[in-house]
Amino acid sequence: MTDDLQLPPPITVFDELGAEYERAFAGDPARRRSLEWLLGRLAPGSRVLDVGSGTGRPTAETLADAGHRVLGVDVSPVMTELAARQVPAASFRCADIRDEPLEEASLDAVCAYFSLLQLDRREQTETLGRLTRALVPGGHLALATVPLDIENVDALFMGHRVRVSSFTAPDLTALAEESGLEVLEREESEFTPAYPDATPESHLFLHCRRRA
Repeated sequence: MTDDLQLPPPITVFDELGAEYERAFAGDPARRRSLEWLLGRLAPGSRVLDVGSGTGRPTAETLADAGHRVLGVDVSPVMTELAARQVPAASFRCADIRDEPLEEASLDAVCAYFSLLQLDRREQTETLGRLTRALVPGGHLALATVPLDIENVDALFMGHRVRVSSFTAPDLTALAEESGLEVLEREESEFTPAYPDATPESHLFLHCRRRA
């Protein structure tokens, strides 16, 4: 394992990736299916939080174009600025979700697509609990990760070294349920990002609802 001081912080990595990240991952058909699942369950004008909103595409753009009130939160100022230009119908805030105040039962839906991977397992557990409590009873949460049994592992991501943690599919499902969510659907898929030398990645999408 590599010393933390030798790894750039996530802000630096995603500032450098910018629009390149969107080009690599926006075409994931499983994410599109996940968004369609969520859109089919939202009332008009729903309040939606996009955690790790990146460049705003495709998540915030898809939801805002459908008439929902979307707030995207991302640690990268470069990506946040790009998202604000690309998706003017949504609002974006450059912030760390761990520090973001989340009012109880203030949201109709939350999207967290691969945005928790650079938190350790304790932080992921705490953040998922906070996101669940921020949902109205019966509100929906779409969660995606790379399902692996790893914690604080030094990995190469689009040419950048990052520290990642994750859970296996059964363990993340159990964590979601322990957080107060009902897992309605689970999809496991494989996707090859659109960048040089990319290899297929296993992806897990959980479609959940906060218990009443």
